[in-house]
This record gives sequence, C-alpha cells and structure tokens, in this order.
Amino acid sequence: MVRIGVLGGIGPEATGEFYIKLIKRLQERGLIKSNVDYPQIIINSIPAPEPSIEACDLSIDPFYVDGLKELDEIGVDFIVMVCNTIHLFYDELQRSVRTPIINLREEMKKTLTKKGIKSVTVLGTPWTIKMGLYKFEGIEELRPNEDEIKQLYDAIHNFNRGFEKQRQTQVVRRICEKYIKEGAEAIILGCTELAVMLGEEDLPR
Repeated sequence: MVRIGVLGGIGPEATGEFYIKLIKRLQERGLIKSNVDYPQIIINSIPAPEPSIEACDLSIDPFYVDGLKELDEIGVDFIVMVCNTIHLFYDELQRSVRTPIINLREEMKKTLTKKGIKSVTVLGTPWTIKMGLYKFEGIEELRPNEDEIKQLYDAIHNFNRGFEKQRQTQVVRRICEKYIKEGAEAIILGCTELAVMLGEEDLPR
C-alpha cells in the first residue's frame, strides 16, 4: 500500500483543497474499486508563519524542516509540499530527509513543455515571482508590476485569514484577466491560496 506524506497547513484551507482534488483524481483515473484501494495519506498541517513582505532575505523556517522530518520518521513513500514558495528551497529541504519530495518546479516545467506553452504569467507570493521559481528558458514571462505583486500578497494573506474572501478573489481575477489580454497563454497560480480562489473560475481565453 502506498503511503503519501503531505506537508500542509500553508495554509490549511489549501491543504484541504489539495486532499479533495487528489481523491477526485484517483477516482477519475479509475484506480478506485473499493475503499481499500485508496492510499494511506498522512497530512502534517504545520502552523508555519508567513514571511513579511518587507523581508529581503527569505530563509527556511524551522517549522518546514521539522514537519518534513516528522513525515520522514513515520515512513511515507514520498512527500508532497502544499506550498509553492518553499519549493525555492527544494534542494535544501530534500537533503533534510531521506523520503523523496515531489519537485513542483520540475513538474510544472514538464506540464508547460507538454502543452507547448510559450508565454506565462506567474501569480504568487513576491518571492515566488521575483526569485523565478517558474521561470524557464524558452518561455516568455509577463510579470506583474510591483503594485500588483503587493496586491497579490495582501489578497493571499487576507484570504488565508478569512477576511473578505470574495473581494480577494476579485483582485486576483482582475490581474489574471489583464495578463490574459496582454498575451499570456497560461496563468500559473503559484500559490496554493490562489488555486483555492480561482481553481474553478472560468477565465477568458
């Protein structure tokens, strides 16, 4: 039986969304004949603090490393980190545990290549955008400006704490629509909260 480790809580609502989507994907692929066909899924939802937008030297919070080590000690087959920003430290985090961690950056690269995407806009935390987590050779990036990056940060933070969630979604949707009109072939929702906000949205093409 496969045992999947999930490092979540970053934030918890996005972790719940990931869990539901994982279950649905298994069902859609015809892998589930009865309840015993589901994998064992162990979620470690950690209360890791968000870095301040003023932080110019982003570093790994011990919560992340400790959370991964707890899953490693349990003995899972692989780990999924339900957070985009911490994948900036993928190599360092992987060195902290024996269990393989799925590399979200590499999976994104495979998806964009398979679909022949040539231009993208990455929405996410300031660090995910500015440090180029999803910047790939041969793919043009239409990058949000500084004001939009600040709007995204505020929307993510406010949504995660449950403040005026519909308003936060509207802010993000407006930025998405702008860059689709400017020629982005794909919008990368490079933050798990954004995937919760817009995961089921019907954006213009």
